[in-house]
Amino acid sequence: MTTTPLRTPTVVTTLPFIRSELTSLQAYTTHPGGTEGQSVAIDLDAALICDRLDTNENPYDLPVELKQKLAQTWIESIESNRYPDGGHNRLKAAIAGYVMESDPSHPHILPSQISVGNGSDELLRSILIATCVGGSGSILVAGPTFSMYGILAQTLGIPVVSIDRTANFEVDLAAAQEAISHPSATPIRVVFMVHPNSPTGNALTAAEIDWMGRLPSDILVVVDEAYFEFSQHTLVTELAAHPNWIVLRTFSKAFRLAAHRVGYAVGHPQLIATLEQVRLPYNLPSISLAAAELGLQHRQSLLAVIPELLEERDRIFVALTKIDTLRVWRSDANFLYVRLLEAANPELAMAELIAQLKIQGTSIRHTGGGLRISIGTPAENDRTISRISQLLSNISSRGRA
Repeated sequence: MTTTPLRTPTVVTTLPFIRSELTSLQAYTTHPGGTEGQSVAIDLDAALICDRLDTNENPYDLPVELKQKLAQTWIESIESNRYPDGGHNRLKAAIAGYVMESDPSHPHILPSQISVGNGSDELLRSILIATCVGGSGSILVAGPTFSMYGILAQTLGIPVVSIDRTANFEVDLAAAQEAISHPSATPIRVVFMVHPNSPTGNALTAAEIDWMGRLPSDILVVVDEAYFEFSQHTLVTELAAHPNWIVLRTFSKAFRLAAHRVGYAVGHPQLIATLEQVRLPYNLPSISLAAAELGLQHRQSLLAVIPELLEERDRIFVALTKIDTLRVWRSDANFLYVRLLEAANPELAMAELIAQLKIQGTSIRHTGGGLRISIGTPAENDRTISRISQLLSNISSRGRA
């Protein structure tokens, strides 16, 4: 009996049926972290990466007793042969209660003002489909910021207008206004404002919020509050006065549920109804819905670690400011942003630092021309501070030799 060997598929640079503008698109770099826009191939066992400080997750897993409750829910209440709750009704009601509880001054939030997505990314995509697809408009982003705003827009054929931030990483409002007042192509329909911004960690200023409030009603302002539980800064209270604003949040960070991919939006009922129209049916599995509900039921215990993480953030800030070759910025989130000083080629030096840290067991993020370091446990943070200090000392000594 003879066998025919499998043929190796011919590598085609560009398939003729794929949109040409996607050929240059850089995909989002997922864990393990590395240089943004560059795929990372690494053997986790060989590298012994145990300090994963590159994705801004909560370093603490769900307590065992809550995992057991979730497992029991799976066994007793979830029918695997049935679709999930496609309307997310119970979860929306629980989220509305949580949003109001976080600030007693909130106006009443109804479940009809909540949309739930497979992470905030799905909500971002739905927003773009509802506003800009088909040549209806472009988006405005201020970099450095979360790269998925631009990536999602590009995948949908939506133009991206990018402006710079100031030295303090505030949005260059003059440049933003110029881009809106004098569009080069399609008008700007969506403006992304991040509160606090990733990777730089700064919350929106009063001047930025005032500018947002003066934008015309035909521009949607997306306020990304993924790190709200760490910053305690929110603009949800402003939604009643600004129907063209929408706030996004997530269960992936403070609530320790990154594996379950649950995000939510709070906004005007008509806008939320539109997002519900364009989202995929049954977009969240039953176990993720149950995990988010469980997280809200036990929010006091889950969020109890936040003071420790904020103390650790401030401790790391002080430690890193003592390293002469680093510039460190204060943060309102659960990460810090740093850049290298006194390097002939900072990008090359940062890439070397990232690689050497991985070898020693620490993963941080190289993005936006700097390094973003998530806050881990005290032991993880101690190792990271020590490794960065020693490696930068070696790099600096080699540069002077």
